[in-house]
Amino acid sequence: MTLNNSESGDQPWTAWPARWEAALDACGKLGGETPQLVIKPPATNEELERVEAELGMRLPESFRTVLSEFSSTVELRWHLPDVWPPGDLRQIFSGECRWDLSELPELEENRRGWIDVVFPNIDDPYDRVWHNKLTFLAVANGDMLALDLSAAPECPVIYLSHECDEAHGYILGDNFIDFIDRWSLLGCPGSEDWQLTPFISSPTSGIDPNCENARKWREWFGLHI
Repeated sequence: MTLNNSESGDQPWTAWPARWEAALDACGKLGGETPQLVIKPPATNEELERVEAELGMRLPESFRTVLSEFSSTVELRWHLPDVWPPGDLRQIFSGECRWDLSELPELEENRRGWIDVVFPNIDDPYDRVWHNKLTFLAVANGDMLALDLSAAPECPVIYLSHECDEAHGYILGDNFIDFIDRWSLLGCPGSEDWQLTPFISSPTSGIDPNCENARKWREWFGLHI
């Protein structure tokens, strides 16, 4: 079920900037690195149509709505100093939330390159996950976050692993808006699978911002949202 954590009457993204700023503030109080948050204006119809023409497809509606009504480009990054969260959260060391309309064609070219060279067999269950997707974020470890075009119109956010990681194919959110809403309630801990899985209970659960690990994380990180 799609979450709705925004204030009554507001669009879902109304709450996102404050959540991102809260994450930067929490990281800064721990002595971490907190580059300036970037939120650019919404994309114009001409900009959207130009990228869609290059991709050869219309963008999924949830993603397109965010790009056209909220922001064409967002860049949130934070990095903890040499301090370690407790228990299952120990692997969390950084955070990010990024998308950029202008980068989508290059990201898609990279995904298709992985398919051509490494994951060409659509009859293989692992390879198949890489097909019929739209990448919007390149993870630092070489993995990708993508929208599942085969599950339109919602197009859930899917984790794409290139190294047989357990999280390959995991659903992270019901659609783009739902994913960012869930993720931002945690301050957007890093996009690598090992930073996300403490908040995921099953391959189809999505990120759970209300689970026990989420509560522990917010308490330790100092995230008061």
